[in-house]
Amino acid sequence: MAIYEHLQELHGLPAFSFPFEDTEEELAELPAPEAVAWRVGVDAYESEEPWQDAFARFTRAVDTTRVRALIVGAWDEPFENGPDAVIAALLEARDRLPALRALFVGDMVSEECEISWITQGSVAPLLEGFPGLEEFGVRGGAGLLFPAVRHERLRSLTVEAGGLPAAVVRGVAESELPALERLDLWLGTSEYGGDATAADLGPFLTGERLPSLTHLALRNSEIQDAVAAAVASAPVVARLEVLDLSMGVLTDEGAAALLAGRSLTHLRKLDLHHHYLSEEMETRIRQALEPADVETDLDRDHAEEHVEDGVTIWRYISVSE
Repeated sequence: MAIYEHLQELHGLPAFSFPFEDTEEELAELPAPEAVAWRVGVDAYESEEPWQDAFARFTRAVDTTRVRALIVGAWDEPFENGPDAVIAALLEARDRLPALRALFVGDMVSEECEISWITQGSVAPLLEGFPGLEEFGVRGGAGLLFPAVRHERLRSLTVEAGGLPAAVVRGVAESELPALERLDLWLGTSEYGGDATAADLGPFLTGERLPSLTHLALRNSEIQDAVAAAVASAPVVARLEVLDLSMGVLTDEGAAALLAGRSLTHLRKLDLHHHYLSEEMETRIRQALEPADVETDLDRDHAEEHVEDGVTIWRYISVSE
């Protein structure tokens, strides 16, 4: 499957798309700078305006000193061009964005660019250049670089990909993020470069590097059973409020390992939507957790498998291409 809707909100603020043209009517209807998460983007195909020019229009039209959340939409031909010019423009404007607390790079739907076709680059300069950020997200794994960084205030980190390179997973794992409460990694499939293994997740699961973590999402993976087995005995589970292993190829094997591991009855929510569990396993999970008031999401959510002559040949993660 692909992504068909843009982000609806960021940092608790509704998303608002800055207009492609500066007409008097459109500019007169702009919301207050601090009231929305501003999306700035251009036509992904043969745009007559580079993204940095659209961003320059935005900085002229909006009091950026009051902007709290910014969403980077499509830049020109993102299936071929990385976001170097985008990142340079953001860094050049950082002194004019003192209130910025949330940034998402690559909010594109399939009509603009499929998630696994989005060309990314190194996002570390953005984290280094905006020390006040509390939320950061990026979509697209092709060319993505995430060397180990230190950030004192980041509370939420999201990396969405149809295939997340192991080097990115290791870079995040080696980062020092003492305030991080929410980590969301879409590991993806090897078909699109997702070559991380359960062993690469070890630093997340000990809980030592992420002392504030309460929401852990390791999802959208073709190795979801191995991920679930690794999480089952992980020390970090004891202090989680939300555990999210959704969107992947989770079968009874992985779910059984999860139930046999550390207690999950303290969780506020266990999210396993888009799964390949039997009805019997779904019942076991509900019986184990619902009496403890743990919210369980067991929606199959269009999980599809390819079967030939009664034998399962292929099962699909939620978002790949």
